[in-house]
Amino acid sequence: MRELQFREALREAMNEEMRRDSSIFLMGEEVAEYNGAYKVSQGMLDEFGPNRVIDTPIAELGFAGIGVGAAVNGLRPIIEFMTFNFSLVAIDQVINSAAKFMSMTGGQYPCPIVFRGPTGSAGMLSSQHSQAFDNWFANTPGLKVVVPSNPADAKGLLKTSIRDNDPVIFMESEQMYGDKGMVPDGEYTIPIGVANLVQPGTDVTIVTFGKMLSKVVMPAVDELSKMGISCEVIDLRSIRPIDYPMVVESVKKTNRCVVVEEAWPLGCIATEITYHLQRYAFDYLDAPVVRVTSRDLPLPYAPTLIDEILPNVPRTIKAVKEVMYKN
Repeated sequence: MRELQFREALREAMNEEMRRDSSIFLMGEEVAEYNGAYKVSQGMLDEFGPNRVIDTPIAELGFAGIGVGAAVNGLRPIIEFMTFNFSLVAIDQVINSAAKFMSMTGGQYPCPIVFRGPTGSAGMLSSQHSQAFDNWFANTPGLKVVVPSNPADAKGLLKTSIRDNDPVIFMESEQMYGDKGMVPDGEYTIPIGVANLVQPGTDVTIVTFGKMLSKVVMPAVDELSKMGISCEVIDLRSIRPIDYPMVVESVKKTNRCVVVEEAWPLGCIATEITYHLQRYAFDYLDAPVVRVTSRDLPLPYAPTLIDEILPNVPRTIKAVKEVMYKN
């Protein structure tokens, strides 16, 4: 085991896969000469050269389309968006091309492509650069959507995503690139669609994914444990597909559930989890499922307002106490 930063784990995954398979290449804004906007691709141009680590103009629609065309013609592109807020410019290529090639060609043309980059708020970047689009892409048949929460998962899941024959949306966080964690030595992958039981508990199940785990949920769990509340914590890891069985089995044991997610409340993953639990674990629930999401507002610039709008520790503690019927 070695301690790596989140960005280093991502870089190691890409390096290992590009050494293994010459059909893999990285393309995006500033990924080559500048070593990546967040230094994820640092040193990769020196090793793999300009034919496999490719700087692009500020033209997401264009380079996403080039990536899709390359993927259906036998290559395995990794397309980096500087932020998934900018993917909106390219969303036609992601939704109408990459996600649909396999079905529209009767299985003749798989589209093995990874679209990766940061999602969600990264601080005082205001409304147009702070949106969590995880659930948007998860609504699209044909895509897989992965949202890792720590360096070890980032490496194992990215390697799996690069090898997958379906298009994968790989969501990161600017606030996590410097996070450190222990990463296994040697070759390892993590299957897409298998959640992680972060912590067993008996009183309430907390379901989350991505940066919400370390930034909100685990600090809240520490406080709740001091109050005598035992929380079982599940990190979904991927939100398409979702590991429903792990969530259902956990709620059958704890009889209560809180879902913490950065996205807006309407049509989010927390809503989907809530529906699934009332459908398949209704008789085991001792309280309604409670969601902790962003407020239904564009994110402002002011840090005081950001704190009020995003999920946070006090709101998560309040939600857990609500399902526990504690004041």
